[in-house]
Amino acid sequence: MKRRVEGKTLEDVLNSYAQEKGIEVADITYQVVEEKKGILGIGSKVVAEVYCNQDIAEFLENYLRTYFEGLHLDVEIEVEQNNDSFKVMLNAENNAILIGKNGQTLQALNTVVRSAVSSTFKKRVHVLIDINNYKQDRYAKVKMMAKRIAKTVQRTKVSAVLDPMPNDERKVVHQYLTDMEHIRTESEGEGKDRRLHIIYVD
Repeated sequence: MKRRVEGKTLEDVLNSYAQEKGIEVADITYQVVEEKKGILGIGSKVVAEVYCNQDIAEFLENYLRTYFEGLHLDVEIEVEQNNDSFKVMLNAENNAILIGKNGQTLQALNTVVRSAVSSTFKKRVHVLIDINNYKQDRYAKVKMMAKRIAKTVQRTKVSAVLDPMPNDERKVVHQYLTDMEHIRTESEGEGKDRRLHIIYVD
């Protein structure tokens, strides 16, 4: 969790925190919130808010654990970190309840957790919450569907509009079709009605 650390200098603050976490100073994100310059170095003080990816992972696990305890659900939580992205794998006795109809409950959970972690750490944090690889399977199906439609657009030269889909699924399609010849993708609409256009380009 992000917290405040005090030292005589910023270097002292960062070195102390890095030693405590067992990480390099370069892996720390910080913001100086108070700085007092003493006389000849005496009485100087620096207070900084500091955190690292380990803190984000701990926040995600604690947030979800508290969330599910409030719902009286026993859920296994595993947080994996890949560079600056985080994948959270959940497993419960009845995963279908957490996934919801057409993945809507899982999508809502992703939205809530992303908002909470980004608000806490004051930056956009890339998080994917998945249950029994539902999201990965869903991405594979979405890509297959998008590729089939894109090939039709290539052949007919007539653009197509996909049904509304969540932001993460649109992003997967954007990336998947980015190198396809004569194809360009655009998102249009607001909120739940936001959908993807697959456009033929000469």
